[in-house]
Amino acid sequence: MVDGGQPGRRHTVFQTSLMSALLDGVYDGELTVGELLRHGDFGLGTFNALDGEMIILDSVCYQLHGGGAVSIAAPDQRTPFAVVAPFVPSISTKLTRHSTREDVADIVSALTGSDNYLYAIQITGRFDWVRTRTVVRQRKPYPPLKAVTRNEPVVQFDDLDGVIAGFRTPLYEQGIGVPGGHVHFLDEKHERGGHVLDYAIARGNLEVCLETDLHLALPLTEAFRSAHLTPDDLADQVQQTESHR
Repeated sequence: MVDGGQPGRRHTVFQTSLMSALLDGVYDGELTVGELLRHGDFGLGTFNALDGEMIILDSVCYQLHGGGAVSIAAPDQRTPFAVVAPFVPSISTKLTRHSTREDVADIVSALTGSDNYLYAIQITGRFDWVRTRTVVRQRKPYPPLKAVTRNEPVVQFDDLDGVIAGFRTPLYEQGIGVPGGHVHFLDEKHERGGHVLDYAIARGNLEVCLETDLHLALPLTEAFRSAHLTPDDLADQVQQTESHR
């Protein structure tokens, strides 16, 4: 295990668009998957028209479809929102006992020692269960994200190997990203996955990469230009779309 309490080598996160734009229904972007992968080998996001969830592992971009199915995304597919980075973990530890999502969050906090940085997080191991939901392709005029996610079905995968990957984002990035943990799941066979709502892990390995720099690319589209990016209920909208009620 390496102590990540103090910043060391600088790492850059690349992000296209804003979470607040996605909340407002800006579901079409300009950046292709091929262009996105030039900025990192690890990350998450979604696809144009909100056509499923995205997870990037080892420079491969996977498209997680409604119901949990998985395919490899084509280089010319586009994204309205994605966050990627080179994954160079400086912190790692074994998870040897059955742990809940809350247990793992406490371990990350203890290992990192600061809530003021963005961290890339990867958990590889045997999961007791992973509860997910996945956005599905939308038609114009696009509804806001909270309407899309309100009645999404929840899919649970039990007793399987896989990877949970994503980012823990500081509170001050509210609206830029998703404060707190935002993670996606992909099983070991690359056949099932989705946006993670909750999980319990039997055993595994936790790796964390400190991110110090943010490269933010805003879309040059009419939808983004006219989007309402500072709603009064921003925090509540994020909470509604990231959890299942």
